[in-house]
Amino acid sequence: MSAGAPPLSNPPKAEAQALNCPQCGAAIMLRALGHAETVVCESCHSILDAKDPHLQILQKFEAITGGDRPLIPLGTRGKLRGVDYQVIGFQRRSIQVEGISYHWHEYVLFNPYKAIRYLTEYNGHWNDLSVCKELPVIEFASANYLGEVYKHFQSSEATTDYVLGEFPWQVRVGEQAAVSEYVKPPRVLSAEKSAKEVTWSVGEYMYGADIWKSFNLPGGPPEAVGVYENQPSPVSENVKGIWAAFLALAVFLLMLMAGFDLLSNKGTAFECTYRLNAGEPKGEASFVTDVFDLQGRTSNVEITTTANVANSWIYLNYALINQDTGQAWDFGREVSYYYGSDSDGSWSEGSKKDTVIVPSVPAGHFYLRIEPEVDPRHGPLVYSVEVKRDVPVLGFFGMAFLALLLPAIAITWRSINFERMRWAESDHPRIKIGNSEE
Repeated sequence: MSAGAPPLSNPPKAEAQALNCPQCGAAIMLRALGHAETVVCESCHSILDAKDPHLQILQKFEAITGGDRPLIPLGTRGKLRGVDYQVIGFQRRSIQVEGISYHWHEYVLFNPYKAIRYLTEYNGHWNDLSVCKELPVIEFASANYLGEVYKHFQSSEATTDYVLGEFPWQVRVGEQAAVSEYVKPPRVLSAEKSAKEVTWSVGEYMYGADIWKSFNLPGGPPEAVGVYENQPSPVSENVKGIWAAFLALAVFLLMLMAGFDLLSNKGTAFECTYRLNAGEPKGEASFVTDVFDLQGRTSNVEITTTANVANSWIYLNYALINQDTGQAWDFGREVSYYYGSDSDGSWSEGSKKDTVIVPSVPAGHFYLRIEPEVDPRHGPLVYSVEVKRDVPVLGFFGMAFLALLLPAIAITWRSINFERMRWAESDHPRIKIGNSEE
């Protein structure tokens, strides 16, 4: 939503003057005497010629009621961008899009030594606008202003529905202007073409809380609804940084993983193959292995069991025992593998190999106590046991990688969805096709 009027050139010192409306006799306070060209009577809503000492009536209109009183009362003073301003004018404007009317409010801000500024408000979204210092360069579906490229957002026909206060131009109710808007969040560039001229203005998105603070207004601002055309995304500015950080940390994780792999011993400390008959009693099947050495620093131990199971299983009760201290690590492992076919085709589940990691095992002389149990329907079964020392656990790095990747994906999705909502109201909506957008 745009606002714009020619800037003041060599403005005289502002003066205020109390006059009376020639239509209804109500008192009128001219706050920008010498600057205002029109003033609207708050009582009868006649538009008067502020340059005429007798306040000639330029237009009469019926006031629109219901929600169109200014949120920032006329005469309110505040500081914006470090400059003191007074609110002297207010108007409601609207556009028609596919038979639906959308309206917004504009406030005229006055300082006798600065150019006129404007505040616009639509559904709780605010913009601070001023007239452009130079003409933008129009390119295909974009505009270049002061070296920045703005994307075309929307073109429409804006109508002035309601006015109140003073204006530094000849305002009329019912007046229409062709408006084209270009965005580069948090800024917006607007071209407003009337019957007499084309005015360009540039604006920057502001939050209602900042407006309320600047003008020391009571209560709170209206809640912002939806996503506005130049509203800054809460995440878009961080997406590139997030992915850059993710890439750097992923490379670091890869290097760390490679370093752990190089420094790990990964040596086989024990390996043996055993044969088990299905009918053996459980107690008789229990045995201990030969003693083997686990050398080096305190680190993990990897125990791998491989068995020739087929539509069957084997369960092994393990105990890794330190011969010198008697300390034991007890655990149980199952190896099972099933396969077949049905109406959906071939299937399989399980594996003929199982691996377990025992963490923080000190150096010393060790042996395994093994108590196997087997599917009684299975014939003689051969299984092997392999013990390795100081094996790199890469699963930790995988979890760390996912912990870095998931936030980056979530932030990117939020950014894409925010932009989709922004452009849904433009002349160039991003249409969602399947899982992609065009």
